[in-house]
Formats: sequence, C-alpha cells, structure tokens
Amino acid sequence: MKKRKRLITNSFKYRMTGLLFVTPWIIGFFIFFLYPLYQSILFSFSKVTFAAKGRVIKFVGMDNFEYFFSRDPYFIQRLIAFFKNTMLQVPLILVFSLVLALLLNEKVRLKGMFRTLFFLPIVVVSGPVMNMLLTQGSSTIPLIEQYGIYEIIEGALPQFLEEPVTSLFSQLILILWYSGVPILIFIAGLQKIDQSLYEASSIDGASSWVSFWKIVLPSIKGMILINAIYIIVFLATSEINDVIIWIRDSMLDASKRGFGIASAAAWIYSIGISLLIMIYYLIFGREAKSKVKHAVITRRKY
Repeated sequence: MKKRKRLITNSFKYRMTGLLFVTPWIIGFFIFFLYPLYQSILFSFSKVTFAAKGRVIKFVGMDNFEYFFSRDPYFIQRLIAFFKNTMLQVPLILVFSLVLALLLNEKVRLKGMFRTLFFLPIVVVSGPVMNMLLTQGSSTIPLIEQYGIYEIIEGALPQFLEEPVTSLFSQLILILWYSGVPILIFIAGLQKIDQSLYEASSIDGASSWVSFWKIVLPSIKGMILINAIYIIVFLATSEINDVIIWIRDSMLDASKRGFGIASAAAWIYSIGISLLIMIYYLIFGREAKSKVKHAVITRRKY
C-alpha cells in the first residue's frame, strides 16, 4: 500500500513538473495566439474589405477555398511543389545531421569548435541573408552546374520528380545549414545511451554496424521525431518559402480579396503541414503495443 501511494506521489510530481514547464507557453497562447487564431478562421470564411468606417466583414462560406481550385491554381501548384521538396529535404537533413552527430560524439580534438561551426549558420543566416545568398547563386555547388547534373536529372527521373530533385540540388548549401539544431539534438540523445549496452554488444561479437541498428537507432527514435518536426516547421516558416511569400503578398492585395483569401490559404497550408507532421509521428512516434505493455508490467513489479 505504501509503495502504491509513493508511486502515485511520484507520478503526480512528474506531471506537475511537466505542467510547470508548459505553463509559460499556455499563458502565451491564450494571450497572444488565441484571438488571432479565431480571427483568421473568421476571415477565411469571409470577404474582408476596408471602408471609411473601418473593416467590413461579409460571410461568403467556402468561396475563399473554392477560389484556389477554380480561379487561381497558382497557390495549389506552389503548395504541391513545397510538399514534394519537403519530403526530399527532411530525410536528407536528418541523415546528414545524424552522421555528423555520430562523428562529433566520438572522442576527437576540438569537438566543441566543430559543434559551434555547424550551429553558427542557424544564428547568422537570417531571412535577408538567405535571400542575398539565393540571388547571388551561393546556395548551390558550382561543380553541379559545371558538369551538367541538372540535365542528367531531367533525363533520368520522371517528370513529377524533376522539379523537387533539381530544387534540392540548387539549395544544397542552405539545406545543409539547416542541420545545426538537429545535430545538437542528436548529440544530446547519443550521450544519454548507456555505455554498458555498447560493451555488452561488443562482448557478444556485434559489429559497429549492428550496434548502430540495434542500439543507437532505437535509443534515439524520439530524437528523430523531434528533429523531423523541427525541420518541417523550420522549412514551412522560412522567409524564402514561396508559399509564405504568396500568402504575405496576397494579404493586402485588393484584387484577391486580401485577408479572406490569405487566411484561407494559410489554413490550407497549416492543415497540410499538420498532416505531414502526423505522418512522421506515425513512423517514429508510436511504439508497439507489446513493448508498452511490457514496460507497464515491469514498472508495476518495481
């Protein structure tokens, strides 16, 4: 009975600790985000105009959403292109970040300096700097254009993959720069792996490759999910994102009915991002029921 009471007390403490960390975000959400969120929903179903008396809101139902499919398909085309690019960029950044994290987690000299170098572009490269790099052609590798890699890609891949892959190579440097935060997260996950697991696998004759698949990957599965969500959100909110630029430019454009069309586009975009995050959650965030049940039984025994 005492053990059960103590377990409930510890569980309550853990929940209160988690709630304490989340409380600032909850307060900020209710103060700064809740009303704008409601306002954007209202605008997405309305025609918003400005007159001498102020803002005029007229309910138009689903007309703003039908606008993209019947009169202006450019936004949908940009949206599809963004998701194609993201589906290729996220795995690339994850793999690149994991490889560098594995290297930087080893006992090498000047390890702190290398970590700083890979993280520094996240701090230095802001939106205006990225735009300048893109306009000057500094985001790609010159050898790729010199040896006609783009022509090879266009001739070897199906048409629906040509644009995403060429876009991937044209922004290769920028994509690698996005790896700063994921590298640090992966390093934090790698450092929490119990060294005795490596020693036991080595005694059993397991190679480094087997240890990576059987020990490292299962141990950092949660970190992979966190990094995937971070990368998706980072790419989705980037200032060089064509979809974000279209929404921002359409907001004050009277010919496209301004706030109404922009709000509808923002909600379509947000729903698409949420579905993409859900896909990665289903891949990396869920555990087998048998494992969860085994963990619960083990916890009750102790």
